[in-house]
Amino acid sequence: MFGLTRYQWLVLFAAWLGWGFDVFDGLLFNFVAPLCIPSLLHISPTAPGAKQEILFWTASLSSLLLLGWAAGGILFGKLTDRIGRTRTLLFTMLTYALSTAACAFAPNIWVLAFFRLFASLGIGGEWAAGASLVAETMPPKKRVIGGALLYTSAPMGLFLATYVNDLFTRQLDVIAKNPQTSWRAVFLTGLVPALVAFLIRLKVKEPDHWQAAEHTPTISELFTPELRKRTLGGIAMAIIALITWWSCSVFIPVIASFLAADTAPRPEDLPKLKTHFQTIGSTAFNLGGLIGTLLTVPIATRLGRRPMFAAYYLLSALAIVLTFGPDLAPMTRLYMLFWVGVTVFGVFGSFTFYLPELFPMRLRGTGSGFCYNIGRIVTAGFPFVIGVILRTGASPVAIIRWVAAVPLLGVVFVALGFAQETRGQLPDEVGETA
Repeated sequence: MFGLTRYQWLVLFAAWLGWGFDVFDGLLFNFVAPLCIPSLLHISPTAPGAKQEILFWTASLSSLLLLGWAAGGILFGKLTDRIGRTRTLLFTMLTYALSTAACAFAPNIWVLAFFRLFASLGIGGEWAAGASLVAETMPPKKRVIGGALLYTSAPMGLFLATYVNDLFTRQLDVIAKNPQTSWRAVFLTGLVPALVAFLIRLKVKEPDHWQAAEHTPTISELFTPELRKRTLGGIAMAIIALITWWSCSVFIPVIASFLAADTAPRPEDLPKLKTHFQTIGSTAFNLGGLIGTLLTVPIATRLGRRPMFAAYYLLSALAIVLTFGPDLAPMTRLYMLFWVGVTVFGVFGSFTFYLPELFPMRLRGTGSGFCYNIGRIVTAGFPFVIGVILRTGASPVAIIRWVAAVPLLGVVFVALGFAQETRGQLPDEVGETA
């Protein structure tokens, strides 16, 4: 199918699982935040000011996660070029799986933050290893579809996180009836990727033409005259996409919880209604993201990379305004998140093939990881700032509608020539050095 060999499908599936569980482990906290934050702060979720505290700590720990992702991405990105794609993929998966499971035993908010930071190092590092492995294993003409299929694991990871949260906080009464322990059970499921890591170690080898870098790759090499424009373009596109995604997605479970609080017929119905609303909103967002991810294939192939980024960023701004601007019924707003997913989430299907196309093999993991993770560093401040604003009592819906300005800036960047038209060629395949 698609002209791929059995082994190429195996490599794609292994990287798909790695990235899907990466997203799964990374975003479990967003779903359990309304339960675990009051639990660890020893406050009632219905106490005065509890909403503001939940929003503040959700935003703060999300910003911390992004900083750890960035550090891990740059560190493991360099390691990818030094020791290989497969071994780095294994190390990163074990790191985030064990650390996420450890969150289940956190006695207070600070220990939880420490475990989340350590998990984020592995979460951030997995992306460059998996993207480089797929880019170098796929036939040149199949790289775009391989990269897009790889990123479909992100919405699938979110689907899984949504289901696990729903299972332990709403469906399994024996666990759900105790909010003090149900969120810990959710974190324990983060251990599953450790088992997948061993499968990868046994079945997947390095790409046939991969060679370890003769010297440890340095960031300065990404800014040589041959590569500077490519590096800056990759950073610009990543920053726009990441700021928009994180400023929206982090608060979807919290917004769903608040919408449920405004519509619950009886106080005793509120806990399960919150989870129900979270499931609807996240599912709509994830389903849109899955479709948007797959759409990057025909758009990038027929129109090119630059028009693709311009279209996704323009439509992202429109989707955010229409979802968070008008005065909508709670259920309508939740379903409108589908279009936010198609655009804001969907554009990420391109980064798994676009960023590797920018750099030669000796710098592919380093360059891809650096561009993506500089974006995470810049993005880290945005959830925190939004959290600080929301702590004052501002409406999260009113704040997020202003995020539409970010993808509009991305359209300007594309028009100014920041996005490179790579046309699907890895530099090594055409005898180039850049």
